Amino acid sequence: MCISLLHIDTSHQFLQKKNIDRPKFLLQEILCHTLQLDKLALFMNFERPLIDDELERVRVALTRLAKGQPLEQIIGQVKFFGCDIAITPDVLIPRPETEILLDLVVKEVSNPTLKVWDICTGSGCMGVAFKKKFPLSEVTLSDISFRALAIAGENAKKNGVEVRLLEGDLLAPYEGEKADLILCNPPYISEGEYEQLSLSVKDNEPKLALVSGKSGYEFYERMAAELPTYLNFGAKVCFEIGHNQGKRLLELFSAPIWSKKKVLNDWSGHCRFFFLEIE
Repeated sequence: MCISLLHIDTSHQFLQKKNIDRPKFLLQEILCHTLQLDKLALFMNFERPLIDDELERVRVALTRLAKGQPLEQIIGQVKFFGCDIAITPDVLIPRPETEILLDLVVKEVSNPTLKVWDICTGSGCMGVAFKKKFPLSEVTLSDISFRALAIAGENAKKNGVEVRLLEGDLLAPYEGEKADLILCNPPYISEGEYEQLSLSVKDNEPKLALVSGKSGYEFYERMAAELPTYLNFGAKVCFEIGHNQGKRLLELFSAPIWSKKKVLNDWSGHCRFFFLEIE
């Protein structure tokens, strides 16, 4: 068997019949990953023979796609802010919005030696990428899931950065400490909203990292009450939020201790980021 337009078209039709979105794109990604070729090299090598092992790996990947498993989990990693981030079903797949959040944060950093906490770190993508960008910073990754924390540690090693890993719920692992910058993409989906998510998400990504509770604001309510004692003077807090949560968060964080607070939109014009600064 060779890579060929016929082979690609047959596989494309297989995914189409399974009602899989973007079948040609997904197939190209699977072939590139399996054969370790970029897309240009893939199309320059239509006559390259596929050995049995490669053919079997492509077939297995297509079967997993047809069952709704995300491409990122099949490949096992994603690119995020210049880093290679390993992905398993124990962590959320980093979304473009999270990369936008980090980009907004990085543009505001004037001190490269900050004490930074990435809370609810999951794969560790934000904290690892921040440490890679600012190697003199002191970065801690924390999560309530020890399995997620193991992946975060693996990603730190994969990208050649040293970070501290703490297991625990929200701010509990940081008792007695203070930060200059907190990055946090907490669970912010309500139980009702979770039921409306696609099966691709519900069947393959950890509910623990998605669902906050009945309202979707539970984690933010806790942070509003607990954060001030964990922050140095002038510290900043940067949250990813749900598209309809901006107004409520401005109310939750209305205490006068917050000298600055703002809601920013993602590229689709939806509320997605919430920034705080303490006096």
